[in-house]
Amino acid sequence: MLNRRTIRIKIMQSIFAFEQCKEANYQLALDLIEERFKPDLNSMEVQDKALLRQRHKTAKSVFESRYQGTPKEVTEPIITKVVDEAMDLYTKQVRKDKAYLGKNSITEILKLTETYHHTLGLIIAFAEVAASDKKPVHGKLISLSIIKAFLDNEELKKELLRTAGWNNEMNLVRDWFREIVKEDKEYQKFIELKEADAEAQRGFLKHLLRKIILASNAINDYFDEQDIRWAEDKDIIKSLADKTIKSFEGDKIELQKVSLDWEDDKQFIDKLYENTIELDQEFKDLIASNTKNWEVDRLPLTDRVILEMAIAEMISFPNIPVKVTINEYIELAKEYSTPKSRQFINGILDVLSKKMKDSGALKKSGRGLIDNK
Repeated sequence: MLNRRTIRIKIMQSIFAFEQCKEANYQLALDLIEERFKPDLNSMEVQDKALLRQRHKTAKSVFESRYQGTPKEVTEPIITKVVDEAMDLYTKQVRKDKAYLGKNSITEILKLTETYHHTLGLIIAFAEVAASDKKPVHGKLISLSIIKAFLDNEELKKELLRTAGWNNEMNLVRDWFREIVKEDKEYQKFIELKEADAEAQRGFLKHLLRKIILASNAINDYFDEQDIRWAEDKDIIKSLADKTIKSFEGDKIELQKVSLDWEDDKQFIDKLYENTIELDQEFKDLIASNTKNWEVDRLPLTDRVILEMAIAEMISFPNIPVKVTINEYIELAKEYSTPKSRQFINGILDVLSKKMKDSGALKKSGRGLIDNK
């Protein structure tokens, strides 16, 4: 089941990408300035290269000062014009990237449902390939009541029909069945059984899922190529598929929902993403003033994103306890940042939360009051 930690990971990934895009856009703006003050090789007039170099240097300095919020006075119209162009380019690209990456968090989460169905579809595809094998013993797979439950599930049939399932990749499925599934010792033992009750069938499918489909092999490599976040998504898919297999009873299975309350999750995504990116400068300054021996711009980008997300969450979601927020972002630091980041993030967030509470910036209500007294 989709949980808030998974959502935070997706948002963190999008914000990290956004920060990298900002750096790239900044460089694009500088490149534009440089291009505007290069000698015109097609001009018949003599080019004053020294003057062009000086204007380039001045325009770059003016652009940087405007970017930092401390604009310099400019007397040459040509420099003002070029700096305006550079700022316009930077602003438009940043706005475009922000919108795209904001939607991307939601898109990636929605893709989880499709990948979940695709994984269940592979179980069916293996059974169908087994049924056509020249050795009749492999045909046992398609006759299992749990496989029939998958085949008869109307929701799954609809989803696989919508995405074409594995129909266009059956050659690949046959290769995997021949080279991976048939060579698996547990599979070999299972198909030799005379009978398999519901518990045995569930156990075998769980093995097929965990030790074959989601193991370190060519099948896993396929999913990794299809999903750039597969390292994180795989555990979610495994959990959803496990619950589906466990639900088998009689002749039915129950498909799982990636999110129990998608509207609530979507609001959380939109709000945390937006409020982190638009975090007030006073909170960024608060981070800077409390990161001893570090300038905030010199922090590892992942740590900076984690700190800003944590602060945005503390002030934007009054119903989430501070300790919950701190613990969640410590875990993100442990998983995605440097070895020392866990202790660093823990210490900084503890200090910042107390200061924000004392200043009145941090206001909690309902569940948010837990452990915050």
